Amino acid sequence: MAMGNTTKTFMFMAAMVALFMVVGQALGGRQGMMAALVMAVAMNFFAYWFSDSLALRMNGAVEIAYQDAPDLYQLISSLASRAGLPMPKVCVVDSDTPNAFATGRDPDHAAVAVTTGLIRLMNRDELAGVIAHELGHIKNRDILISSISATMAGAISYLATMAQWSMLFGGRSQDGEGGGNPLAAIISMIVAPVAASLIQMAISRSREYQADATGAAICGSPRSLAQALGNLENYNRQLPMAVNPASAQMYIVNPLAGGQLASLFSTHPPIQERIQRLLAMGGR
Repeated sequence: MAMGNTTKTFMFMAAMVALFMVVGQALGGRQGMMAALVMAVAMNFFAYWFSDSLALRMNGAVEIAYQDAPDLYQLISSLASRAGLPMPKVCVVDSDTPNAFATGRDPDHAAVAVTTGLIRLMNRDELAGVIAHELGHIKNRDILISSISATMAGAISYLATMAQWSMLFGGRSQDGEGGGNPLAAIISMIVAPVAASLIQMAISRSREYQADATGAAICGSPRSLAQALGNLENYNRQLPMAVNPASAQMYIVNPLAGGQLASLFSTHPPIQERIQRLLAMGGR
């Protein structure tokens, strides 16, 4: 499992480098492609080492001490011990909407973040199921790719902005290739974010199913996690969170409001499918 997710991480990073280079070529010819390559490599390096702290900052997650929430600490400590994991950092996001995410490059540098709404609205079994799901991400070692994808998706949005400015003010590159091409800029503005979303979606959907299964095994109650997912989905539809879209895929359920079209590009698998799989595990 860990090796498979490590491979996926490097495949994702390589795909993002290729996407950066294609956009750079479209905007600035050979020089633009090389500049994009340098930018992509730098972003990957930054994302590997610092994406966890950036993800926490992007989502307003604040680390808390044991005395701030002893019950929460004890629950996380107990579940982490059951999963054979070191105690992660515990962070809280000030939001009435119940949700949670995990981040970090490995189990020794991991953090679990929960919203104040999650603590207030979930019963203990549901809270245990949600936290176990996040510990499942840590155990499966897929939190790195989640953090990297959030960072890189933000960078892709920046590239789209560059394309917009290039269309308005760009001139041709010195090698006469592609720079300032309005058609190339328009295509880049549309294709780059969509491509980044599709790459995220392909990786993130499978990791949610894996984390559900691992989390159910950790907490010992697939039904509790299934019930929590159903409640979380309802709450997040009624009261969407104001989060950066690039980091939405990190949460246990989609924190953003979206219509039918948006759901086609969602990085989260359908909640009902996740619930059915969990209930089937409970039946076994």
